[in-house]
Amino acid sequence: MTQTESNGLHPVLRVDFPHAERLGRGKIALLEHIRETGSISAAGRAMDMSYRRAWLLVSALNGMFRQDAVESQRGGKQGGGAVLTPFGEELIRQFRAMEEKTHVALASELAWLQDNLNSSTAPVRDPEPRS
Repeated sequence: MTQTESNGLHPVLRVDFPHAERLGRGKIALLEHIRETGSISAAGRAMDMSYRRAWLLVSALNGMFRQDAVESQRGGKQGGGAVLTPFGEELIRQFRAMEEKTHVALASELAWLQDNLNSSTAPVRDPEPRS
């Protein structure tokens, strides 16, 4: 972790696709939780989201690309489950690599911002942008 990141400044990567689809850290984190838990519902719970929301995000991810990122099985005696496909694993790896490249590329600018922060005032969050 760089000095700038440890002080709280870090770029956030989001890729906007045509037709309003997006790929960002939330969908990637959901994939990582699915990999860890083997379950869409458990991954959603780990992120404080409903199963429906998690399922919709997985469905959106699977629809964005030529290959599915997640394969799921319906419940049954074993309770169903979900696994990442090789494409899903590569999607995580590629996104995390893009994030790292972004951090490296912007290190000097982030350091400049950090050096110029007004440390005597409390941080103020920007209001959510309106669409």
